Amino acid sequence: MTDMMYFKNIFESGSKEEKIKSVELLSNTTDIEILEFIISIFDDNDIELRGEAFSSLLLNHNNIADILIKNLTKPSKNIRGYCALVLANRKDLVAIPKIIQLTDDESAMVRSCAIGALGHLKASEAASVIRKCLNDPNLEVKKSAIKSAIDIKDKDLLSSLDILKDISDPEIKSLIVLARKNL
Repeated sequence: MTDMMYFKNIFESGSKEEKIKSVELLSNTTDIEILEFIISIFDDNDIELRGEAFSSLLLNHNNIADILIKNLTKPSKNIRGYCALVLANRKDLVAIPKIIQLTDDESAMVRSCAIGALGHLKASEAASVIRKCLNDPNLEVKKSAIKSAIDIKDKDLLSSLDILKDISDPEIKSLIVLARKNL
């Protein structure tokens, strides 16, 4: 039985513990079919399995950036968002241009993940899209944009955060205070 057949069999009929263990065991694979299957777990209803898939991809010591970047265009918002976060946590700087494109995604969750990923990558070349996301209609995207502005330490971007001072959200207010300390 191939690794992929074993893996699919576990996910069809195995217990949750067996599923988690199988994802752990395959965390260093280079098999594209298995990597695609692990990525597909981002759409699973079980948050623990999604977390295990995230960890498995994060801890994979192989160069899997291309497969993760390819998945940034999948129809699933979960796959697009989580792949952006995996790429950021792996410090895959080559993904920055593709992650920038996700800041225009129809899903607020994906936009928030993309902006957060750009901040984590300290992508100073993304300052203009971070600035644009400060005006996003979604509050979580705005929060991610403020945090990313702080992370990339762009003085012009940090000084422009005053446009958000009238928002009553306490988290935004505390992020703006933190941003001012970084000026």
